[in-house]
Amino acid sequence: QVRLVESGGGLVQFGGSLRLSCAASGFGAGPYAIGWFRHVPGKGREGVSCISSRTGGTHYADSVKGRFTISRDNAKDIIYLQMNSLKPEDTALYYCARETFAGPCTLISLNYPYWGQGTQVTVSA
Repeated sequence: QVRLVESGGGLVQFGGSLRLSCAASGFGAGPYAIGWFRHVPGKGREGVSCISSRTGGTHYADSVKGRFTISRDNAKDIIYLQMNSLKPEDTALYYCARETFAGPCTLISLNYPYWGQGTQVTVSA
C-alpha cells in the first residue's frame, strides 16, 4: 500500500521557520517527482515546490522563491520543505504528492496521483 505522510506543520510567528517532512512508503523503485502543494479555503490549491528524483532538479513558485527550499533524503525516502521568513499569506494546509515521471517535476496538481493527508501551517502576524 502506497502512502505519503506529512509532518512538521504548526503555528509560527511572522518571519519564523518550519520544516515540513513527507515520508513515502510502499512505492516501488523508479523515477518519481514529489511536489508540495498548499490549499487555502476559498483560494484553491497552489503548487509550492517540487523535486525530481532522477535529476534532483527543483522548481519553486514565485511566491516562495528565496524563502523555501526543497530537499530529499534518499536513504530514508523523505522529502523536506524548509520554510523560512514565513508570512501570514503562507498559512495553508500543505500537502505532498508524488508522481511517477522521469522528466522535470511540475507544479501541476493533476499530474500527481498520490497525495498525503496534509499538515497545517499557520503563520501569525
